[in-house]
Amino acid sequence: MARPTNKEDLLKQSQENFDKFWQLLVTIEEKGITTALDFSDEPKKKEAHWARDKDIKDVLIHLYEWHQLMIAFVKDNLVGKNKPFLPAPYNWKTYGQMNVTFVQKHAKTTLEEAKELLKTSHAQVMDLIETFINDQLFSKNVFPWSGNNALGSYFVSTMSSHYDWGIKKLKAHIRKNS
Repeated sequence: MARPTNKEDLLKQSQENFDKFWQLLVTIEEKGITTALDFSDEPKKKEAHWARDKDIKDVLIHLYEWHQLMIAFVKDNLVGKNKPFLPAPYNWKTYGQMNVTFVQKHAKTTLEEAKELLKTSHAQVMDLIETFINDQLFSKNVFPWSGNNALGSYFVSTMSSHYDWGIKKLKAHIRKNS
């Protein structure tokens, strides 16, 4: 599916991908798949996240925490608190380390709690998207704090594209355990 380039498509694709992701969670539960995520025997899965996430909860938490980054980035900057998308000390070269801290931070979070957190944060980000008009989302240089990117590109990465990532991960887990 093509990356959204307008508000309508962003909202539609974000909701559709969230729904697909959620249906895969239901499928995993219906099949009784309770095994840990383990892709260590699949040499093509080299990216760090394939080893980082040990269970379904970690995937949910990853999505939730990126929603929190998005919410904080927008809300803080709108009230004049100049804040980069990634919190210090992280940058786009070191954000993998930040992702590991999310797993550690939520070591005691249950799967059910993670589901509720993700459902809530998804709705919050969707509501936040609704507060902007199309030009604010998809025109560059509208907000100085979004740098050379349109604000919508941050939302796409945090929502529809990130759900695509989660869908691929859950599908791989289902295939491996079916």
